[in-house]
Order: sequence, then structure tokens, then C-alpha cells
Amino acid sequence: MSGLVLKLNPKERVLVNGAVIENGDRRSRLSILTPNANILRLRDAIRPDEANTPVRRVCYIAQLVLSGDVSEEDAQFQLLRGIEQLSQALRDEDSRTHLDTATEHVNQHDFYRALKALRNLLPRETRLLSGRMT
Repeated sequence: MSGLVLKLNPKERVLVNGAVIENGDRRSRLSILTPNANILRLRDAIRPDEANTPVRRVCYIAQLVLSGDVSEEDAQFQLLRGIEQLSQALRDEDSRTHLDTATEHVNQHDFYRALKALRNLLPRETRLLSGRMT
């Protein structure tokens, strides 16, 4: 993950390779130079009880890798299978683009970017599950 830049709000927390880091009283910007560092913004984290929809469940698996709770090898198959299942339901071009991007990143063991691509599907899933088709 070389070149990743995190912009943190005051008191914002982030998980870096299993360690929780809290920002100080001012906004800050961190450059992550270590390749393949596992990063997760805690404000974006999905709690176990919130992993209650198809997209959220797949995002949660990616998140478990970033938090160090699951090995990359154990999660890769589950993620690819979950993305395949999502691709059967989300057939529009925009969703396909996000799913293809997520698949590429999972295959490259870049779980942060895979999660980022998958999170783009959450608003669409919310609309579909609420019955609005826009």
C-alpha cells in the first residue's frame, strides 16, 4: 500500500496492522509508506451485528483481514465467492465495475482497496433493499 495518504480528523481512530492509533486535537495527514500495511478507519468499520446484508457481509470479511482477525489466505476464497454472488444480483454497469475492481484487488492481496471498492456498493444495496429503484 505504498503511497496511501490518510487525512484524519481530530480524535479520529485508525487501525494500522492491528494497533489502534488515535489522532490528536488537530486535523492531520499521514503518509503510509510500508507496502501491504493493513489500514482500517474505525469510523468506517462495520460492527459484527451490522454485517446483515449481502454487501455488508462481504465488506466485513475484507475488514477482518485488515484488522488482523483473519488471514489473507482464509479470506481470499470467501471474498471471491461473495463477490461472485453479488455479481449475480448486481448486474448494472457501475456495480460490475466496482465488483471487478474489488476482484482485482483481492487477487493482488490489496484488501484495503478491495474494501474501498465494495463500500461503493452500500448505497445501491440500501436503495434496492428499501424498494427504491433509482
